[in-house]
Amino acid sequence: MIPSTFTYQKVNSVEEAIKALSSADSKLLAGGHSLIPTMKLRLSQPSKLVDIGSIAGLRGIKEAGAEIIIGAVSTHQEIASNKIIQSKLPVVAQGAASIGDVQVRNKGTIGGSLAHADPAADWAAVILALDATLAVQGSKGSRKVKATDFFKGMFTTALQEGEIITAIHIPVAAGSKSAYVKFPQPASRFAIVGCAVVKNGEGKINIAYTGVSSCPFRDSGAEKVLAGKKLDAGTIQAASNAAVEGMSILEDHYASEKYRKHLAKVYLKRALSAIA
Repeated sequence: MIPSTFTYQKVNSVEEAIKALSSADSKLLAGGHSLIPTMKLRLSQPSKLVDIGSIAGLRGIKEAGAEIIIGAVSTHQEIASNKIIQSKLPVVAQGAASIGDVQVRNKGTIGGSLAHADPAADWAAVILALDATLAVQGSKGSRKVKATDFFKGMFTTALQEGEIITAIHIPVAAGSKSAYVKFPQPASRFAIVGCAVVKNGEGKINIAYTGVSSCPFRDSGAEKVLAGKKLDAGTIQAASNAAVEGMSILEDHYASEKYRKHLAKVYLKRALSAIA
């Protein structure tokens, strides 16, 4: 449980971090709750760690027009306890509060979790259901990536070499309702199945999953079942029946493919019932 030799550099700006990342085998360090364990097991052996945890521009939560912007190195606990989040985006506070334990929530960051792209991490389902956008910056400039385009596979994202997530932009819709529910692995608290649902003011419902497949995803099939219909016991059951159909389902020592698929349907039913 001892990592291989590496150098360490603490940076004070995004530009400095991007420059530091230009050296071979460099990795960003924010909260460290994803990176450090893999380094101890030598599954990851970076030659250099670039610590971005003290960059003031990557912290903070603010409301700007019709969206809320969360700095990438905001911790899970900062997000869960933020009054703006609790008032305007309760599903975000709910998701943040369900992550890991007290130590993880106080050190782990939303940007680090999203960049790591663990297929069982909670944030992915939440930001997918909310139609969030990720702001990223690299040596070629800044750009924005929709959450629906960000996750490419297991531990794989749309981030290009040397790019950093700087913020998460989440639209706020008047009259919306939302919920995040999960069946957690009892030790790590990662989602064996996690389901986020968001109903906007016009009644459109987004459904997103984490933990079910090798990549978090929006369940378009279940969404189509609910399109234009009143959310009641019948439509909730119909959407649950349609959930995760046609998807490649993970199977591991925590849950068989059949059991995980069953859980996905059960937890969609619970999430939809919470916003009905």
